[in-house]
Amino acid sequence: MYNVRLPNFEGPLDLLLFFIRRDELDIYDIPIAYITKEFLEYTRLMELLDLELAGEFLVMAAALMQIKVRMLLPKEEKEGDEAQEEEDPRAELVRKLLEYKRYKEMAGKLNVMSEEQRYVYYRQFFKGDVVASADNEEDMLRNVTLFHLLAAFRKALEKAPRELNPHRVEQVAVTVEEQADYILTFFQTRKQITFSEVSTNLPRIVLVVTFLALLELLRSQRVAMRQEDSFSEILLFEP
Repeated sequence: MYNVRLPNFEGPLDLLLFFIRRDELDIYDIPIAYITKEFLEYTRLMELLDLELAGEFLVMAAALMQIKVRMLLPKEEKEGDEAQEEEDPRAELVRKLLEYKRYKEMAGKLNVMSEEQRYVYYRQFFKGDVVASADNEEDMLRNVTLFHLLAAFRKALEKAPRELNPHRVEQVAVTVEEQADYILTFFQTRKQITFSEVSTNLPRIVLVVTFLALLELLRSQRVAMRQEDSFSEILLFEP
């Protein structure tokens, strides 16, 4: 299987926050059964694409299932002083999500402040700075995360025609390199395209190879992406 490694691989808490923002869920009243199902589905997608899956994703999946089991178990009836309301099994997860969300938002604010200060206090010594290309990471992946890409890939996979004989093992007719060239041909006549255009009407196995090719083009900075609004169509363009 072809391996693709991406920098800044988001963690399991990022994925949970992605679900909460996407479906406008109440972070204080997380539907554990629904979240667990979605989390496992995205974990399977990452395994299907042979992405480097960190062990913390599996730990989070186990923790979600443990919370789900605790919520299904009948509550033990207690009397007297012991008859205190038990803590919600989701409470610890909610605390971690809120803390992580605060740190992430503050990190974003500090980054903005840092960029602003670069233009306030002039420095003479620049040799120690790491020289970045004009197409920095923010421009290469503007408002797009790995989970936005997986969401688009999941939709495309659901629309792809299913094989009549899925049990039969056949050699894949295309390679990652060929599908990378296929994606780049769109830019010969246009400046930007949508993810849907490169993934429509492709057999499921070809769609998987095409998605891997897109990740490789993104990693090598031959293709960039942006998303105008949250969860809108993902646009591809040459940096």
